[in-house]
Amino acid sequence: MNNAIHILSVATTVFYFITFLLYLNNFFKERKAFETIKRTFLFFTLVIHIVYLVERSVYFDHLPITTPFEIFSLLAFAIAFIYFLIEIMTDIKGTGVFILLFAFIFQTKSALFSADKFNVSSVLNNYPLGSHVITAILGLTGMSIAFAYSLMYFLLYKNIKSNKFSTIFNRLPNLEILEKLSFYSITIGLFLLTVSIIIGFIWLPSAFKDFSYFDPKILSTMMTWLIYAALIILKLSGSLSGKRFSFYSMIAFVVSIALIMSSAMFKSSFHDFLT
Repeated sequence: MNNAIHILSVATTVFYFITFLLYLNNFFKERKAFETIKRTFLFFTLVIHIVYLVERSVYFDHLPITTPFEIFSLLAFAIAFIYFLIEIMTDIKGTGVFILLFAFIFQTKSALFSADKFNVSSVLNNYPLGSHVITAILGLTGMSIAFAYSLMYFLLYKNIKSNKFSTIFNRLPNLEILEKLSFYSITIGLFLLTVSIIIGFIWLPSAFKDFSYFDPKILSTMMTWLIYAALIILKLSGSLSGKRFSFYSMIAFVVSIALIMSSAMFKSSFHDFLT
């Protein structure tokens, strides 16, 4: 691997680790000085990660979507980026340690196991494809984070009902804020998934002769979009809130994952170029 890319990969992983430690320290020991420091570190971690992904794409002449371990790095970026947006939008910082832990894990796996791959399908050199895949990953990551917040909601709710308060649950935001964080995550995720779908519908018909709107992956993606769009509409209309919103948010995620996984079983899909 090119030395500059290797250094950037290691530096990105180290920055994720330092950022995670800052959020972990501030979770158990609330210090106002750390509030700005940890967010600043997260920002610079994202900047370094972007530089790494761009440098890798230029050097290998393809976007980092050709192997599972390249995609792990994208997942790490997606998790940290979506969380950063949520923190900026809400100014709520008490959950970062739980979210950023997964970003660090995915980036570490990517840094340890990513292989050099110069010769790839010409389709994978296409930047519209990259935009389509990256925005899809970002969108689904938003929905995954929403699931995490809804899970936190239920665990905290259970602790409140049973009058059991551990140190960790004492540090979590209240139920109302966790519900708000889940809603913001779903909204960001649905927006990015919508962008991915639009790019796909514009680019895919011209890129693949066997393109079909009835492709299993397209159908599963559209069903996922409809599920989350309905969830947002019900939330905004006041039909879903509190425990019921968090519950249906978790159900929506599980159903969406089942749809996406089941669509991968169809080998006739033109999406097979990604496997």
